[in-house]
Amino acid sequence: MQSIQESPNYVQTSLAGAICLGLEKGRFMPKSRCKCLNLLLTYSSGCAASCSYCGLARNRQEETSKTFIRVKWPAYSLAEIMDQVKAGQHPFKRVCVSMVTHGHAVDDTYTIINQVRENTNLPVSGLIAPTVMKSKQDLARFRAAGADRVGIAIDAATEELFVRHRGAGVGGPHRWDLFWDTLADAVEIFGAYKAGVHLIVGLGETEAEMVEAISRAYRMGAMTHLFSFYPEGGSLMQDSPQPALGQYRRVQLARYLINENLIDIKDMRFAPDGQIADFGRDIVPYIQNGQAFMTSGCPGEDGQVACNRPFGNERASEPMRNYPFLPGAEDIGIILPQIWDEVK
Repeated sequence: MQSIQESPNYVQTSLAGAICLGLEKGRFMPKSRCKCLNLLLTYSSGCAASCSYCGLARNRQEETSKTFIRVKWPAYSLAEIMDQVKAGQHPFKRVCVSMVTHGHAVDDTYTIINQVRENTNLPVSGLIAPTVMKSKQDLARFRAAGADRVGIAIDAATEELFVRHRGAGVGGPHRWDLFWDTLADAVEIFGAYKAGVHLIVGLGETEAEMVEAISRAYRMGAMTHLFSFYPEGGSLMQDSPQPALGQYRRVQLARYLINENLIDIKDMRFAPDGQIADFGRDIVPYIQNGQAFMTSGCPGEDGQVACNRPFGNERASEPMRNYPFLPGAEDIGIILPQIWDEVK
């Protein structure tokens, strides 16, 4: 018998989302309010995947870990969350329903998307788990339920790294080809650039390899939502270093220029070790406008990024990697020298 504490009746939400709903106490730094309500499926048996960097992995080192993407994810009934959203006192521009690798996840995701659309006027995304999906008809079901976009967390830039961190290397169930094939299906079902991939900088790839993955997704009709690796407590990579800030800044800028169709990978030049050496055009205007360094994610109905994940990649005391707001002149002054930092 299914526990009443499990999805679809219950979901987890990020600490930031819970604060915005008035369900948890806390405050935000200036300009850093959360604009996307993330709803994460939850089961007593957990996630069946073993991803080396994830706090939800079944092989995590701390069974009591409550963090995911660096923060707590408290659980609430979906009905309570919907009541708080309907009360109207929130900053949300979008809802994202995130699957885990679990046999009930497809049906429960459909149910939750449906409930969100029936109870709110917010657009809904699905962050989907290809491993537990049977066919692209599952994608069609999510669209019929009311999702207008989907994301797929491929995370690793190369097949070798995917296998090492998500597949056979950690006894995980995920397959590289399946994730890319599902992305192609998502573009077909939802339309060009209504599907996105998550990629994590810092899992062992070169900058050239990451840019190639970003370019591959764009050629397929998908945007890239970029993350910087953060050592998650309890994960197999909890003692691994974050990528160098200069590395992340260069990849952020490349992602922005490719996704805005301003450059192609063939315009760029890379050093023998894979570092970006030249973007193939004057990059100063695109540094100055600041958009490349904002959190990348699904937009709200106004076209602006809604999934801004404040401090999802760093502590507030650390250099900001993904800005949850448009960087101002002072921020640009900090970013500018970081672009070519650590270049050999």
